[in-house]
Amino acid sequence: MDEPVIKAVGVTKRYDGVLAVDRVDFAVARGVTAGLLGGNGAGKTTTLSMLLGLLVPTSGTVEVLGVDMVRRRYDALPRMNFSSPYVELPNRLTVRENFTVFGRLYGVRHLRERIAALAEALALTPLLERPTGKLSAGQKTRVALAKALLNEPEVLLLDEPTASLDPDTADWVRSFLEDYRTRTGATILLASHNMAEVERLCQHVMMMRAGTIVDRGAPGELISRYGRQNLEEVFLDIARAPNLGAPNPGAPNTSAPSGGASGSAAAE
Repeated sequence: MDEPVIKAVGVTKRYDGVLAVDRVDFAVARGVTAGLLGGNGAGKTTTLSMLLGLLVPTSGTVEVLGVDMVRRRYDALPRMNFSSPYVELPNRLTVRENFTVFGRLYGVRHLRERIAALAEALALTPLLERPTGKLSAGQKTRVALAKALLNEPEVLLLDEPTASLDPDTADWVRSFLEDYRTRTGATILLASHNMAEVERLCQHVMMMRAGTIVDRGAPGELISRYGRQNLEEVFLDIARAPNLGAPNPGAPNTSAPSGGASGSAAAE
């Protein structure tokens, strides 16, 4: 079996005594779209930041593309990228200027042509000369995604990739991401609160609660295991479980829709 493209082993992060991520283990194979799910404060953003090498784990190891992200992250970063609507690009720069700056940082060849192609693909051409700070929230989301694709990354980390988009545009962006993964063989890890989006895009999901992965599997497997109709109901089971214990593979689900998550899977 090929080595996983993303690998976290025993990853823990503490902030001044607060345990944000607790002994997390997971792996994502090449060409897979995986979801990292959980409520606010579950540890998703901290985990993504450690995968990018922006945060150093208190303990454990993080590898991306076979590179230790604590010791050698600059060997992997040119082959990765990240998008979040909550991370502002320089507001005074135009969209084109932002793309140019980041494209040069990534060492993108034929940058002008690459910007033009991405702008056309993501319907951003009319916005290229506008200051980024003057864009709507939905426009900023599409600009952030385009920025993340400038270097055609092999590993794409996405935080709420369709936040603030209308349903039609969000659907179009999801199709774009599906096509990108199929065309390039990229590995995508996304954090999202949109469970219908996760069901559509992800082959594998990991459910986080209080800094720990408490369940994982293909969306269909989780839905079946919990006896639910969709992934949102599974999410609610996990979020509302009063005493979510150790993972218990294959346990039947007997909870009411607002009850606990009795059917949790073992960590891989």
